[in-house]
Order: sequence, then structure tokens, then C-alpha cells
Amino acid sequence: MTPDAVSVDATGLLPATRGYFTFTGSLTTPPCTEGVTWFVLKSPVQVSPDQVAAFAKRYPHNARPVQPLHRRMVQMTK
Repeated sequence: MTPDAVSVDATGLLPATRGYFTFTGSLTTPPCTEGVTWFVLKSPVQVSPDQVAAFAKRYPHNARPVQPLHRRMVQMTK
């Protein structure tokens, strides 16, 4: 199968309630220096232990600890 033959509706991966928090930060993979804008859903999405293991196998360096805000603003939707 080629990528052209794959179709994914990403809205099916999101919860029905799509409120979110947003803030500036950086990537979670070393060297953790590239700036990004994060969007974090207010409603958690459940994943299985097998899905977490598959993600960790593909992205083994995705383990940055939580960082202090250092006066960054966190905004949220209603």
C-alpha cells in the first residue's frame, strides 16, 4: 500500500468536546530547543497500554520532564 491509498479523518481521533489550552514551549525530543505552540485538549483521550508502548518504541526520546511556566501565559478556550 502506498501513502496515496491511505485516508484518515483526523476528527475521528478527537473527543466530542474540543476545548483546549494553548501555550508556547518547545519540542519534547532532544535537544528540546525548537519553539512550538502547544494545544492541549481539556478532555483526555484514552489510549491503551499497547498504543503507549508502540509510541514509545517509535519515539524513544520523547521523555522531557514537565517544565515550570516561567511567566508564560496559558490560554484556554471556553
